[in-house]
Amino acid sequence: MRFFNALEGYPQPSKPRVVGANIRTIHHRIVASYRDEAFYDGDRNFGYGGFKYDGRWIPVAKNMAKEYQLSNESAVLQIGCDKGFLLKDFADLFPKMKIWGTEVSEYAIRNSCPEVKDRIQIAPFNLLPFKDEEFDFVIAIGAVYTLNLTDAIKCLKEIQRVGKGKSFITLGSYRTEEEFKLFKNWTLLGTTILHEDEWLEVLKHVGYTGDYFFTGARSLNLVVEPIAAR
Repeated sequence: MRFFNALEGYPQPSKPRVVGANIRTIHHRIVASYRDEAFYDGDRNFGYGGFKYDGRWIPVAKNMAKEYQLSNESAVLQIGCDKGFLLKDFADLFPKMKIWGTEVSEYAIRNSCPEVKDRIQIAPFNLLPFKDEEFDFVIAIGAVYTLNLTDAIKCLKEIQRVGKGKSFITLGSYRTEEEFKLFKNWTLLGTTILHEDEWLEVLKHVGYTGDYFFTGARSLNLVVEPIAAR
């Protein structure tokens, strides 16, 4: 088990992300929970604010390929792959690579990259329709912490089951109460948001052997909305 940022190369926002009273309200969370057009291609407060392929995952795919020694002979799974952008980039790099993705959003699959659409299937994150040790590398970016704790544990166990030990996951987390408040008020689907030390206990409990990275107020560059002067 290793703390490691496998997302190196992914472009970072030029400005801080602002958290405020009327930004990402319960209404926005309700709409986002359906994971349909509003979440992917609607207003930013509902989700991605327009989820289009632009090549930004190419550096990540290249860095992952180098770090995890992936090739045309490798088998890769992404849990919660959205529209399959990262999978497409892997397919472009390694045309013979065995690639699979899972999603819970039918909208995302319908609008996924044509090159990998037939490689993405509907499946819950905590019940993967694959054989034991089927994949050389398993990816779960922004998926595990959208589940409640019970299902997050099941998901982590599934990652261990279908993989051969190499994996990369992100976990919604915090170090301070201020960071917790910022991330809680920003995330639309985040359900299990734990202190970093608590996540380590969960990972040890399930016998997780892959890499992990914490997603939170610091990594997302979240700031409180300034109070307007009267």
